[in-house]
Amino acid sequence: MDETDFWLIIDETREAAEGDPDEQADRLVERLGELAPDDVIDFARLFEARFQRAYRHDLWGAAYLLLGGASDDSFDYFRCWLIGQGREVFEGGLHEPDDLADLLPEFDEEEDGEAEDLGYAADEAYEQLTGLPLPEVGGRQPARPSGAGFDFDDPDVMAKRFPKLWERYGE
Repeated sequence: MDETDFWLIIDETREAAEGDPDEQADRLVERLGELAPDDVIDFARLFEARFQRAYRHDLWGAAYLLLGGASDDSFDYFRCWLIGQGREVFEGGLHEPDDLADLLPEFDEEEDGEAEDLGYAADEAYEQLTGLPLPEVGGRQPARPSGAGFDFDDPDVMAKRFPKLWERYGE
């Protein structure tokens, strides 16, 4: 499985679930269950690599605005959700987190931004296929997100760093 296949599966399952993150996770388990176990491992590696790439202070700040706050766990679930939105949204958000204001025009903090189960879909599919747990596919998450930290609770800092997101979601 390559990156193109990975994103096709993400898009296919999101569209089939009509954007519902829980339904997308279920669809993803089903879709991965149609693959060979080695392909599920490849998918898991690709997912984990993107999950780790998104472990950044600037993206966490954007998630904080979108969600009205974001704990460690909330940010993990947000990163899963962001991957589930597809390549354009994911890469665009990583390139410039403030662009999420444009990339997610209908974001609803009550329904969007959390998809913990997407992070476990490959594990579940692999276990269903083989009866075994998914092998380790990535390294440990760094102790701290990449990039310089900043105060998410400082309105001046947030408004300056994320003008578009601040306009829509700031206080």
